[in-house]
Amino acid sequence: MGEQGSLFGKLVALSSLVDYQKDAIVSRTLLRNPSGHIVLFAFDAGQELSEHTSPYEVMVLAVEGEADFILEGKVFRMKAGDMLLMPPNAPHALKTLTPFKMLLVMLRSGGEG
Repeated sequence: MGEQGSLFGKLVALSSLVDYQKDAIVSRTLLRNPSGHIVLFAFDAGQELSEHTSPYEVMVLAVEGEADFILEGKVFRMKAGDMLLMPPNAPHALKTLTPFKMLLVMLRSGGEG
C-alpha cells in the first residue's frame, strides 16, 4: 500500500499534503488503483502545463490560488473551491496566475454507474 495507505482513516487538511517549491511543480499521489488515481499538485506562480490529453475522465478541484485552465480551447479562471469535469481525450492546458494547488481525480471511463 505504501504512502497512500498511510492516509486511510485519517482526517487531513488537503492543502497541507503538498508544499510549493520555487519555480516548480510538485505532485503527490494520494491514491492509485486499477480504476484510476488521485493526485495533489502544487504549482508555483507562472508555471504552465502545455496542452495534452488524457484517456481518463477527470475532475479538477482548485484547492488554493488562481489559474487559467484551458479545456478544448476555452479558458476557465479557477480559484479555490472551483471544480471542472473533463471528458476523456479532451485537449487541456494550465497556466498559474498565483501559487496554485489542485486535486486531480482521474477515472477510467466505461465503469459502472
